[in-house]
Amino acid sequence: MDDDLLRLVFTCCHPSLALEAQVALALRTLCGLTVAEVARALLVSEPAMAKRLVRTRQKISAARIPYRVPPDHELPNRWAGVLATVHLVLNEGHTATAGDDLVRQGLVDQAIGLARLLHRLQPDDPGAMGLLALGLLLDSRRLTRTGPDGVVLLADQDRDLWDRGQIAEAVSLLGEALRRTPTTPDRYVVQAAIAACHALAPTWEDTDWGAVVSWYDTLVTIDPSPVVLLNRAVAIGERDGAEAGLLELESGEGLDHYSLWHAARGGLLRRAGRDDLAREAELRAAELPMSDPQRRVVLRHLDGDAG
Repeated sequence: MDDDLLRLVFTCCHPSLALEAQVALALRTLCGLTVAEVARALLVSEPAMAKRLVRTRQKISAARIPYRVPPDHELPNRWAGVLATVHLVLNEGHTATAGDDLVRQGLVDQAIGLARLLHRLQPDDPGAMGLLALGLLLDSRRLTRTGPDGVVLLADQDRDLWDRGQIAEAVSLLGEALRRTPTTPDRYVVQAAIAACHALAPTWEDTDWGAVVSWYDTLVTIDPSPVVLLNRAVAIGERDGAEAGLLELESGEGLDHYSLWHAARGGLLRRAGRDDLAREAELRAAELPMSDPQRRVVLRHLDGDAG
C-alpha cells in the first residue's frame, strides 16, 4: 500500500503538469475529495476546477506519464508538488471546508502517513521534516478541538489532553529542520514553528504572540498568500490588540468569498466593541461554505446578539 500511495502521488505530480493541476489531481484522485472540495481547498470556482481536472487527465493520458516513484535524480522536479499536495490534504482533514464534521480524521491520518513516507524517502529534506512535524503538532490536539456544542476554540482547549508524544516527536523534527535551514527556512518548517509556539505554551495566556507574529513575518516572505496574511493579521490582533489586527486584516485582498476571513473579522470587531459591524461580518461568514461545527460557532454569536 505504501508503494502504491507513493506511485500515485508522484504520478499526479509529474513536472509536465502545472503545479496547480498537480495538486488538484492528487487531491481528487489520491484522497477522494469531491470537485467542490478541491475547488474550495484551492480557492477557485467549481466549474473552473472541473475543467482543470479534465484537461489534466487528458494530458497524463496523451503524454503516457508512467505510474512509478521516480529515480532520485528526478525527485527535485516533483518534490514541491508532492509536498504541497500532502499539505493540502492535511489542511482539509484538520479543518474541513464543508460538511458535518470539523475534522476529517481519515485525511489527517493519510497526510501524516504520506509525510512519513516522504521523510523516509528523503530523510535529510527539511520540507519533509517540517511537513511531518506540522501534521503531528496539529493532530496532537485532536481530542480537544470539538465538544457537545461544536468547535472548541484554541483558547478554551484542555491542554492536558494534548498528545505530548506527538508534540515531542514534532519538536525534535522541527529542531533538525531548522538546523538544516538556518538562513532560508522552508515554508512547512515555518508553519511547524508557528504550531509549536501554541503546542509548547502551557496556557493560552502564555502564548508568545511576538514569536508567532515573527514567524508569520518570515512565512509572508516565502508565501504571501491571502490566507497567510489573514492568519498573520489574527496573530497581530492577539499581540497588539483588535484594532491593529483589523487594520492588517482589512488591508488584504482576495478573500471576500472565504468564510473564515469574515469570521475572523467579526471576532476582531467584537473585541473592538463594534458589534453592529461584527454582526454583518458574521452573517456574511454564515452564508459562505464552512463546516457545520464552524457555522454553529458563528451562529451562537449571532444568537447572543438576538438574546
